[in-house]
Amino acid sequence: MPAASSRPVCVLGLGLIGGSLLRRLAGTRTTFGYNRSVATVEAAVADGYDASGDLAQTLARAAAEDAVIVLATPATALGSIIDAVAEHAPTCLVTDVVSVKEEVARIVADRHPRARYVGGHPMTGTVHSGWDATDPDLFTDAMWMVTTHDDTDADDWLAVAEIARAAGSYVVPAANDAHDRAAAAISHNPHLTAAVTAAVGAGESRLPLRLAAGSFRDGTRVAATPPELQRAMLEANAVSLLNTLSETIDRLVAARDRLRDLGDVAAVVEAGHRARLAYEEIASGEVEPIVGVTVGEAGWAQELRRQAHQARVWIG
Repeated sequence: MPAASSRPVCVLGLGLIGGSLLRRLAGTRTTFGYNRSVATVEAAVADGYDASGDLAQTLARAAAEDAVIVLATPATALGSIIDAVAEHAPTCLVTDVVSVKEEVARIVADRHPRARYVGGHPMTGTVHSGWDATDPDLFTDAMWMVTTHDDTDADDWLAVAEIARAAGSYVVPAANDAHDRAAAAISHNPHLTAAVTAAVGAGESRLPLRLAAGSFRDGTRVAATPPELQRAMLEANAVSLLNTLSETIDRLVAARDRLRDLGDVAAVVEAGHRARLAYEEIASGEVEPIVGVTVGEAGWAQELRRQAHQARVWIG
């Protein structure tokens, strides 16, 4: 088997994330991709990248070259893609860049039960989509979650983590359920609150939109993401999102009741202020590396997860 640093990479889906990954890795190793859209394939090829619209042929090549296969389509489109992987490249290591992990793991287990699968999720993106939106610098200094379970194969984990590092990201080890709860809280729930804020702001007349400035702009940015992409992401993480949405509603109801009865919103504002300051402290500080762990030694996965919950990242 080739060393992790030289493994070819096959990207299935050349939208914003998959296409940006193809751009980033090309030139550092053999990197090729597939997309269903002929226009996308033609655009990628015209830009000098190795892309095809023939899924079976692309996967046959992945099998022949022992490539790491990266699933980069919405969760709703994964079923048929994984069926094809199981048929044409059953022994290849599979990872993904989808924003939910438990649902992807379930689909892989159902459709390709013998798959070597290690999930992944780069925490980055824009409101734009398609090949024209791709950017090789998209992953620079981003956090990239890599699935870390007690039964995760160490060599496979290292191969996926190395792709994240080659893309310029830091690796955050986590279990699938922990990732999905976190993603619901800091990504998926904000999409819903952004949608509500935008709808309320635009509801009465166009005057509020004319007056809108930084608070509205920053608070509704992700509402500009194409609705079909938002739905695919949010609905795939329904269980975790329901929990965070319920907490959001409870906090807003409490704020409404306090404003009505006592004339203040102190509790919700102060809690939010503390949380934002905590985020800024972590985001603006030095990246703290995970220490004292050799991947593959006894208890490595548990220790990686433990340190990641302390905001440490695996650099490698």
